[in-house]
Amino acid sequence: MEMLEIILWFSLLGLAFIYIGYGLLVTVMNILKSVPVELVQNDDELPTMAILIAAYNEEDFIQKKIENTLALNYPEGRVRIYVVTDGSNDRTNELVAQFEGVTLLYQPARRGKTAAINRSMPLIGESITVFTDANVMISKDALREIVKHYNRSNVGGVSGEKVVMHDDRSTSASTEGLYWKYESYLKKQDALLCSIAGAAGELFSIRTKLFEPLPEDTLLDDFAISLNVIRKGYNVKYEPAALAFEHPSANIDEEYKRKVRIAAGGLQTIFRSMDINNPFRYGIFSFQYIFHRISRWTVAPVLIVAAFICNLALITQSTGYLELFAAQVIFHALALVSWYLGKRQIKVRGLYVPFYFDFMHYCVVMGWLRYFKGNQKVTWQKATRLSYN
Repeated sequence: MEMLEIILWFSLLGLAFIYIGYGLLVTVMNILKSVPVELVQNDDELPTMAILIAAYNEEDFIQKKIENTLALNYPEGRVRIYVVTDGSNDRTNELVAQFEGVTLLYQPARRGKTAAINRSMPLIGESITVFTDANVMISKDALREIVKHYNRSNVGGVSGEKVVMHDDRSTSASTEGLYWKYESYLKKQDALLCSIAGAAGELFSIRTKLFEPLPEDTLLDDFAISLNVIRKGYNVKYEPAALAFEHPSANIDEEYKRKVRIAAGGLQTIFRSMDINNPFRYGIFSFQYIFHRISRWTVAPVLIVAAFICNLALITQSTGYLELFAAQVIFHALALVSWYLGKRQIKVRGLYVPFYFDFMHYCVVMGWLRYFKGNQKVTWQKATRLSYN
């Protein structure tokens, strides 16, 4: 077998394992594993919880966010709301101040979300801290669903489930929603096996005592915080019934900005967390971390390009290679067609999968460039979301 053939099949099989085989393997491993039974707590036994909302110029969302948070089903007196609004210069502070019992944390300087979290955490005395975004609405029983996992002493964090709300105004809604359905399944399997490899920033929690300040230039605070929990010997679990509802990006250009930032932040965290790759220290979690997180932000785009180029060089070798190359061309062509139609607000549901697959990996590559050039600032301009009516 020629070297080009080896590279081609290695690339295709590698992609197949990253996106299909990994999920199948973890599912089979969980079938063979017993699942622990969750214990139920009485209201007077529930731990105190702090809800920390990081908000920068969120006047369009913050009032509905606080109203939603105040209505959550959790015993009165056992939950406290903190809103950190560092640098905000719109009406966010004014709107927060209207609510009694909500603690406003504000300083004029804007140093980024990570710095705001670092500044806020020493002020929190509750045993569990829940992190959530200002533009996210939480399901009524989310806190009760999250807290049940903390009955187990080896659980240091719990992530909720992000739900991308369908909105006919956005061409990115269906693609983002489909991706998160797939991700949700993998997170459920990861949590059953050991621990998820990254929490959803829209809604996740940790034992407050486990928090460690992060470098202020950290781009993905949720990812970095959850890995610190793992370092301390705890697991991070996933609760699909704790829902965080978020509107999709206003358009595909806004979604592009968000995903490039996430890719740059993912690469930053990977370089700063090389110790997590050690299976002798972290066991099965290292396997989960490498194949569910690192592989997507590093090797997957390379494998896609390698498979295409090697297949192109081999099309004269056999009819099979010609057909395989034609299949790749058709797949990527459909992605381009979907992008073209999406820019014109024309939706063709059957084209979402090839488009989002290529779109995600393109964003990863752009994230690499932004990270290595040092162009991704911690005080980024957030992507525009469709507002609540």
